[in-house]
Amino acid sequence: MTAFALRRHVTATETEHATVLFDQRRGRYYQLNPTGALILRVLQDGGGPQGAARALRERYGIPVARAEADVASLVDTLHRTRLAER
Repeated sequence: MTAFALRRHVTATETEHATVLFDQRRGRYYQLNPTGALILRVLQDGGGPQGAARALRERYGIPVARAEADVASLVDTLHRTRLAER
């Protein structure tokens, strides 16, 4: 598996309550809730989808299948919206 990365024209900024992604090409902002921010942070740190799912389970005590589905959903959304590299 290749490392996860946002596209070069997308910046991520952590705020007190969320993480904001800014697509410089389109001039659009996207806000991730704390769960999405945790997933993104783990992925960017090289933890991969399994590491992100593990972090969700540890933080929120959710079942494995739910954590894996949440990670897959966010990654799919970031790819579909062209915010992340494929």
